[in-house]
Parts: sequence; structure tokens; C-alpha cells
Amino acid sequence: MSDENGTPDTPKGPRPESLRFFGTTWLNHDDGYAARRAAVSAGSLVAAAVSCLVLRFAYQGLEIADIGSAVTVLVVLMFAACSALAFNHTWGSFTRRPDPERQASLRGLLAIGFVGSLLAYFLRSLTEAPGEKLHRDEYEKARADHEKRSSRRTGNPSRKRRS
Repeated sequence: MSDENGTPDTPKGPRPESLRFFGTTWLNHDDGYAARRAAVSAGSLVAAAVSCLVLRFAYQGLEIADIGSAVTVLVVLMFAACSALAFNHTWGSFTRRPDPERQASLRGLLAIGFVGSLLAYFLRSLTEAPGEKLHRDEYEKARADHEKRSSRRTGNPSRKRRS
């Protein structure tokens, strides 16, 4: 505490970035981190299963409508391709920051391939919080940079001896 009123000191240096569903618990793996990871993993798997069930109903609707096998095959291929691309994009975004312009242009594809994104989220949450490695690397670099900057500042610069 910084004063008699109990006002907390503001921490010096960089602060960890918050992750969806995890907050900053990913930093020290505390405050129910393991339970959150299990819940996120189970939730994303259940959401993917429910999504596949919904897609199955859509497929049955196409069969009932009798629109032709060519259109049905194209729709199935479109969902499969978009899911594969969404999986790849989501998986890659856990290790590097996605380009905002590319992200905006892929928004439709990611919406169609939502099953792939959910499966990528499920698989990553089995080993870590999705995006934890990226955020941890960035945070450690920011802390090292802060330590480097703050350790150079010693004494009063106006008293510095000039040669």
C-alpha cells in the first residue's frame, strides 16, 4: 500500500495482456487456471459437436429440398474447405499476431468455417490457454526491455560528470 488510505501502489513496468476466458491467470497459472482450461476445452468441443449437428440438419434440409447432388456436394466441399482454412488461420493466430487487414478480409471465410476454429481452440486448450505462448513471449520481452531501460537510469542526470 502506498499511503495511509490503503491506495495500492501502481505496479511498475508492463502489465500482462488479458486473454479471453482466462484474464491474466495465464501468467502464473493461478486462480483456477486449470479448471478454466478444462472448461474452455470441453466447451469448445461441445460447441463444435453442436455445430456439426446443426450442419447435419442443414444437409438434411438440402436433401429434402432435392436441389440436386451437384449443389449438395458443392455446399459440403465449401464447409469442409472453409473449416480447414479457418482451423489453419486460428491455429496460426495462437503463435503470431494476425494482420488486421487480412483478418477483416477473411471474416466471411472464418464465419463459414467456424467448426475449424472451434476445433483449433479445443486442441490448443489441451496444452495451454489459446494464445498463451504468444502473450507470454511478448510480456517477457516487454519486461526485459523495461528492466533494461530502468536499470540504465541511475542517479541525477544533471550531476553527470562530463568528459
